[in-house]
Amino acid sequence: MKKTAAEEEGFDARLARLEGIVAELERGDLGLEASLERYQQGVELLRQCHGVLQSYKKQVQELSAGAEDALKPYAGDPDAR
Repeated sequence: MKKTAAEEEGFDARLARLEGIVAELERGDLGLEASLERYQQGVELLRQCHGVLQSYKKQVQELSAGAEDALKPYAGDPDAR
């Protein structure tokens, strides 16, 4: 299954696009319809960024749990205290 361009776009690229949209909206030189369209795009990008961050958070938690398990002494370890 082929990914769309939006799915292939990384977190940093999405965040940069979101920052660009915010800058456009803050300038205030867009019309109402264009502002609403940009706002909708921004909300979608924010949702995507949040999802990516949640995924990364889960990966870090899993890696941390695995590292903690690897550091536990085995039963009968003479160096364990």
